[in-house]
This record gives sequence, structure tokens and C-alpha cells, in this order.
Amino acid sequence: MSIRAVATGAYREALPAVAASAAGGLVAGLLLGGMRGELRAVPGLLVLVPALLATRGNVYSSLGARLGSGLHQGLIEPHLPLDERVRAAIAAAIANGLLASTFAATAAWVVLGLIDYPVAPLSRLVSIAVLAGLLSGVVLVGAVLGVTFLAFRRGLDPDTLVGPVVTTTGDLFGLAFLVLAARIVLLGGG
Repeated sequence: MSIRAVATGAYREALPAVAASAAGGLVAGLLLGGMRGELRAVPGLLVLVPALLATRGNVYSSLGARLGSGLHQGLIEPHLPLDERVRAAIAAAIANGLLASTFAATAAWVVLGLIDYPVAPLSRLVSIAVLAGLLSGVVLVGAVLGVTFLAFRRGLDPDTLVGPVVTTTGDLFGLAFLVLAARIVLLGGG
């Protein structure tokens, strides 16, 4: 197979996912614009947005890469029920996402406090970040499994698709669940 044929195939596989990612980014921007009330009610929440979205993309894209490698090597099969390796990878991804959410909220609280910037209580920031991380983690696990397994079954390279799809899904659901988590925590008195 020539270099040109490989490059053409990669672009043909990736272009729809990248186009969907661009459109999803615009929708995520609209969601962020609609968060004004939550951003005012929780000082410091805006600082968390880029960290939390980047975390979702990194953690769950890594999960997709692990699954893609396992599929290519024949170590896992693209079907349910999930074997022990896949379940362990999912548990590790969710744990990493929650740990990163906690760290990001704590770091934001510390840094904002050091520069004497108004910031919500640490418990509120951590509660919002962890709840949003858990909710988006569940959705992202489903997206990663669906994209990776479906792409592999159709003869496509999951590694080409999982990055853009997970990033877009993480941005959309990450912001939506951040709003929901902020509302739940605020309603709960946190």
C-alpha cells in the first residue's frame, strides 16, 4: 500500500469525526455562554472549565487508545459482556477522572486564594467538579466503548475516531453536567 493510499484512507476516516468535533465545539461554546448564572453563583467555577474539559478528553481518549490497542492485538473482543481487562480499564479511567477533578478544584481554590481573588468554598468546588466528573465519565465510557467497538467491527481504525469523538462528547456533556452539578450542589446548600 502506498503512502498516498494510507494518507487518503486516514483522512477519509477522520474527516467526518473532525467536522463533527468542530460543530460540537460551537455547541459547547453556546453551553458555556448559558452558564452565566452558575458562574456568578460559584466564584472560581470559570477557572475550572478548561481544566475539567481537558481532563475529560485526556482521560477518556487514553481509555479509547487502550481499547483500540487491545482490539488490534486480539486481547479483547468488541462485544458485551465486557471482559475483565476492559472493566479494569474503565474503572481506572473513572478513578483518574475523579482524582483529576478533585485536584483541579483544589488547585483552582488554592491559586485563586493566593492571588486574593473571590472563590467559592473548597467543598463546593470539589463537590461540583467530582459530581460533574462522575456524570460525564459514565457518558464518556459509553461513547468510548460505542465508537471503539463499532469502528473496529466496521474495519475502521478506532484510534482515528476516538480522539475527536471523545473530545467533542466530553466538551458537550462536560459542560452540561457542570451546569447540572452546580445547580444540584447549590440547591443542596453546598
